[in-house]
Amino acid sequence: MVEPVTVPPVAAPKESRRLPTDRVRLGVLGAGNIADLNVSGYLDHPQCDVVAVCDVDPELAVAAARRWGVASAYADLDELMADDEVDAVEVLTPTHLHHAHVLAALRAGKHVSVQKPVTNTVAEARELERVASDAGLVLRVSECFRHYPPLERARELVDNGAIGRLTGVRIKTVVGLTDSDFQAGLRPEGYGWRLDHRSPGGHLFDDMVHKYAMALWLPGLDVVSVQAVVRRRDFFYEPCAALFEYNDPEVLGVMDVHYAPKMWLRSRYYGADEVFELQGEEGVLWVTRATGEMLAVPPVVVYQGRDNVCRTITERSVEADWGEGFRRSSAHFVDSLLGGTVPAMTPDEAIRVLQLCFAVYQASTTRLPVDPRTISDPVTADGWPGGDQLQQDPAVTVA
Repeated sequence: MVEPVTVPPVAAPKESRRLPTDRVRLGVLGAGNIADLNVSGYLDHPQCDVVAVCDVDPELAVAAARRWGVASAYADLDELMADDEVDAVEVLTPTHLHHAHVLAALRAGKHVSVQKPVTNTVAEARELERVASDAGLVLRVSECFRHYPPLERARELVDNGAIGRLTGVRIKTVVGLTDSDFQAGLRPEGYGWRLDHRSPGGHLFDDMVHKYAMALWLPGLDVVSVQAVVRRRDFFYEPCAALFEYNDPEVLGVMDVHYAPKMWLRSRYYGADEVFELQGEEGVLWVTRATGEMLAVPPVVVYQGRDNVCRTITERSVEADWGEGFRRSSAHFVDSLLGGTVPAMTPDEAIRVLQLCFAVYQASTTRLPVDPRTISDPVTADGWPGGDQLQQDPAVTVA
């Protein structure tokens, strides 16, 4: 095992600036493929008003404004930031632009919610964390899996001792095919930046960040050592097997990622799905779906074997629509701003997720164990285009 390192604690943030009213007036930056998923929770919140939308494509901005009943549509970032009617900004732009866009919003005095991954590098994320703290502004990273009801229920059950002492975490992801209206309606133009030097990697960076977040949040532990093997299929997809050692030596984690280009999946969203398994000393718990609905079984299943009694508990009533995680995440941000509470996930948590992602790439390249907490420099997937040329696009644009 890699020797543990000491990470300096992040300074406690200053008290957040209070909102001028008992409502959140939200501006949306980016009206692309995932915008509707994220904005629906804001539109439904009784104390939130979506007052502006901005996108570099004026047609997208105007169309989104009409769908959401928003008065102001901008094609220029500075116009959105100068809008005094905007208290907070939801940043839905490509990852390589997050640093510039979040920084602009913080400097304009806006609270910020930004999509995962927080940034392309640990250094950029730490700068945003510092700027937000110094300004007394809220910066949170929007992580829909953190608010997906079956996963929330899974953590609650484990915390309440449903499977005894936790000993193992396993996360399986498969990407295949689907015929959902959602996937058919995605704009191909929204994916170009994911496939070149503007991203440090492919599927393991863009999508698996959700699962890295769960590998940390579900057990409530830090990963201290990573071993991994990463392959590449059809350029973007990165089949992977990874082993995680936690700061509790009694707990091990396994993550496996598979690409099945001829396998059809039931899904209302992307052609992908996940299965989460939490092993305890007295039982095992499964969350049987997330993005899709691959298995026609209850979303949460618990097997208990204690005191010579074996029983299986199924929780069928848990809301298992993956989109609910987006809606609840947006509502959570509003509630946190109004209530003065710290929203999930914090910049510090998002940085640890980013470090775990990079540790998987680094461990696969070096074939050596990697402590994610030691990673501060940029890491790029082995063989990924751009390599050490990975850098921030200097143009402050919206997509």
